[in-house]
Amino acid sequence: MANPIPISDAEWQVMHVVWRDHPVESQQVVDQLAEANGWSAATVKTMLHRLVKKQVLDFDRDGKRYLYRPVVRRSDCIRQESRSFVDRVFGGAAAPALMHLVKNSKLTDEELAELRQLLDRKEGKS
Repeated sequence: MANPIPISDAEWQVMHVVWRDHPVESQQVVDQLAEANGWSAATVKTMLHRLVKKQVLDFDRDGKRYLYRPVVRRSDCIRQESRSFVDRVFGGAAAPALMHLVKNSKLTDEELAELRQLLDRKEGKS
C-alpha cells in the first residue's frame, strides 16, 4: 500500500469480516455486525460503500446480491496502522512501543518464545 488509506475503527470491523469470509454478501456482514454494534443495516452498507470508494474493497453483482472481496491484504493494512500508531503515540520509536505492549499484555509461553526468537533473529542481523 503505497498511499496510506485511513480506515476507521468501525470500518476495521467490516474489514475483519470480509478478510475472513470473502467473497461475502452484504447481508452476511450486516448479520454479523449490526446487532452486536447497535448499527442499522443501512449503516453497515454505507461502510461497505465507503470502503469501496477508498478502494479497499471491491464487489461483484450476482443477481440481486452484492459479493464483497478485499482489494488490499490484511497484513498491509496492519503494517500501515501499526506504523501510524507508533508514529503518533511513541514518536516513531518502535522499541518503547514494543516494551509497552509486552509489559501490559498477557502473553502465553508460546508467544514469549516466538518474541524471543524474533529478537534473536533481529540481533543476528544487526
